[in-house]
Amino acid sequence: MSANLSPDHSPDRATSADTATAAEAVTLYMTAASTDEALAIARALVAERLIACANVVDPVTSVFRWEGGVGEERETVVFMKTSRARADAAMVRIVDLHSYDVPCVTVLPVIAGNAGYLAWVKQETER
Repeated sequence: MSANLSPDHSPDRATSADTATAAEAVTLYMTAASTDEALAIARALVAERLIACANVVDPVTSVFRWEGGVGEERETVVFMKTSRARADAAMVRIVDLHSYDVPCVTVLPVIAGNAGYLAWVKQETER
């Protein structure tokens, strides 16, 4: 994302959002089996206005306990920015689209952030 998308996103206008504004935003954390799967889910959620944007990080190595054993797999991590109001619907959609039986998807609170950016997240996830 370019720093010059709009006047509200320019570096010289960066301001911390008040607590109420920040509380309206959340970050979804998800892992996926591949970059292709992660991108497909991210694209669908952006198109459906369930998230404003996604950052796909690849590769990561996950070590986990599953079905009585310890596993280790290459995965892709996705951080998705959305509003608290859209988080539940986004999680339901992720589970519908995901290849895992039990996908990792969690909601992380936003404590503070650039006011212009948080306003953009809210705007992009409104219907």
